[in-house]
Amino acid sequence: MTTTFPIDLSAYKQVSLDPATPTLTDDQRSALKANIQLCRDAIVFFTATGAAHGVGGHTGGPYDTVPEVVILDALFRGQPDQFVPTFFDEAGHRVATQYLMSVLRGHMPAEQLMSYRLADAKLPGHPELGLTPGVEFSSGRLGHMWPYVNGVALANPGKTVFCLGSDGSQQEGNDAEAARFAVAHHVNVKLLIDDNDVTIAGHPSKYMGGYSVRKTLEGHGLTVLEGDGEDLDSLYANICQAITTPGPVAIVNKRPMAVGIEGIEGTTHGHDVVSVDAAVKYLEANSQTAAAEHLKGIQKPKNTYKFLGSSDKLGSNRNTFGTAMVEVLGGMSEEERKNSVLVVDNDLEGSCGLTAIRKAHPEVFVSGGIMERGNLSAAAGFGMQKGKQGIYATFAAFLEMCISEITMARLNYSNLLCHFSHSGIDDMADNTCHFGLNNMFADNGLDDAYETRLYFPADANQMTACVKAVFSDPGMRFIFSTRSKVPMILDADGNEMFGGNYTFTSGKDEVIREGTAGYIVTFGDSLYRSLDAVERLKQEGIDVGLINKSTLNVVDEDMMAKVGKAPFVLVTEAFNRKTGLGIRFGSWLLERGYTPKYAHIGTHEEGCGGLWEQFIYQGIDPDGIMKKVKELAK
Repeated sequence: MTTTFPIDLSAYKQVSLDPATPTLTDDQRSALKANIQLCRDAIVFFTATGAAHGVGGHTGGPYDTVPEVVILDALFRGQPDQFVPTFFDEAGHRVATQYLMSVLRGHMPAEQLMSYRLADAKLPGHPELGLTPGVEFSSGRLGHMWPYVNGVALANPGKTVFCLGSDGSQQEGNDAEAARFAVAHHVNVKLLIDDNDVTIAGHPSKYMGGYSVRKTLEGHGLTVLEGDGEDLDSLYANICQAITTPGPVAIVNKRPMAVGIEGIEGTTHGHDVVSVDAAVKYLEANSQTAAAEHLKGIQKPKNTYKFLGSSDKLGSNRNTFGTAMVEVLGGMSEEERKNSVLVVDNDLEGSCGLTAIRKAHPEVFVSGGIMERGNLSAAAGFGMQKGKQGIYATFAAFLEMCISEITMARLNYSNLLCHFSHSGIDDMADNTCHFGLNNMFADNGLDDAYETRLYFPADANQMTACVKAVFSDPGMRFIFSTRSKVPMILDADGNEMFGGNYTFTSGKDEVIREGTAGYIVTFGDSLYRSLDAVERLKQEGIDVGLINKSTLNVVDEDMMAKVGKAPFVLVTEAFNRKTGLGIRFGSWLLERGYTPKYAHIGTHEEGCGGLWEQFIYQGIDPDGIMKKVKELAK
């Protein structure tokens, strides 16, 4: 396998353009086309290394926007004093653009791209300022960069600032606010919007009738230019017109997703990383045989650690949520379902388990698009009436975007069941911006507020039991799951602890292992890691117990009395150490007069990329847990 980058990026041509001349010469056009092909080949190759390594990597978005980017690069080079020369992008998953331009600008070697999204490679799935050489901004959650770029433009009067956008990010409410601000204050920001009619779960033209990027932005008062993003001369002319037009201008570039990639073009498969097979086929067709051969030779890394106390069988809790919901809904008549349940998706149905619901019971399913706040409120509003349930699901990182809507749902006594997948940090090559760390914020009511319950089941068995147990409860219920698959928790006799006739009881903690030296308290995917630590500590003669606190925000008084009398208590979690369970549990102990030695460990640093490596990096893997227990047991 080659150890050098197998595509010659030195072939990139240093084109200079002046927006005062809105037409391309034959030489400029030829050079730009060569640059577009070179960059697209490189993006397909190094993002596909993410597929080969099992860390994912989003090919279609950065691949699509290459024409805009190479034109901007040439403009920045030709008239450097006229622009803020940063490729601001409100779709953070298009990070491959930032990494490729960093290499082309000489900030890091091309070979580093072949470690795309791997642990400790400093190339996470979204750009992070200060982490990766050459990256000039942090971007993550959709709809956050345009408002920010408005401020950048105001800080640089007399210069033009660009923001790469998408039809997906334009669905976010933040962008509507940014548009109104830009128009009202004559902000010199230019939007380059890739309108490819593809988001993660579908096509906006099909699931969001009436939505038009152009008409929406015109309605806010922007000047909007629309054209074929693959027509280089038209695209360049539109960019020049935008630059010479005062104030905010949006260029809506129509094109199919991943144009020219056979089997991917125009489909939702282009949103995430291109498959190795599709990448190899594309690269070979474009005479990049060395790159294709490199992909063929990559071996996917595996976590070979053998966890004690849990099974080899793995389950996907995020998908189990959906299958458990289907079981519950299947017990109703179609009329009853339609009258009493509304399931609202946020373009993440395949990631949150809702696909199973859509397929089994489409009559209760709504494709809500990329509008987390409005969709949560719609689900909550449906659940305002007694006997009705609103169901909502998205990534846990986006919970922070919905705090005000959660408060309003609580104040209106809504019956709302939310599933926030991708909680914690496990398997999160997207890294820090997509960590689901601050989930406890969901319980932001007062002591006498309408009931709110936070649940984090430990495995697929407990997830199924939890969904069935709490589905019909009134009030606000939040169920969390991880991106990663997790093993089944075993009892001391080797049987599945939450299988068989197990019944989930809200508010009750569970003893996983008894112990005399002290107790570890944890939940979710931290449970099987803690169980491994407990089993190994017992082998070393330290008799540690383990408690599963699957209801995160309710004090189980019986269990509190039990662990409060132990020599020590350690809370370990993947949540933010500053806002998670640990800071609460210690207070609960003290309020009841219990004074064991106490410590809590959790996520406390920005991520390292990769998958399971995130736990090791934060020191909350079995070795980190054992180390902390030994400190407490002295």
